[in-house]
Amino acid sequence: MEGHGHSNSPKDYSFIDPGVSGGKYLYRLKQIDTDGQFEYSKIVEVDLSVPQQFELSQNYPNPFNPITTIKFSVPQSGNVKLLVYNLLGEEVAELANGFFETGVHTLNFNASSLNSGVYIYELSTEGFIQSRKMTLIK
Repeated sequence: MEGHGHSNSPKDYSFIDPGVSGGKYLYRLKQIDTDGQFEYSKIVEVDLSVPQQFELSQNYPNPFNPITTIKFSVPQSGNVKLLVYNLLGEEVAELANGFFETGVHTLNFNASSLNSGVYIYELSTEGFIQSRKMTLIK
């Protein structure tokens, strides 16, 4: 992938590998200078193994404004609901309500229509419910 040219400030790069399935993968970057010299980055391990249990991760960033990311693990395919509630217990958003395959899933939540405050997000499937707090600061 094309570099950012001459710069002494940090740069972020991303890559989506479309040919992967479950398992562990190792990645590294090869930086090639204009004079042909090169060096490799540290190796990064990505584990796409099947999750062993249901899990709802803490959103990030937290606190957030107005977009945050929520990740959850599903060890067996099935129907999943991911809802957001205010502190009065009123549902304010439905982030997921449908069939999800086994694996780790990531959703972005845009809370631009909500007021600043603390919210509860809850993952529920057949036989599993877990909730966490998140804070929206505008």
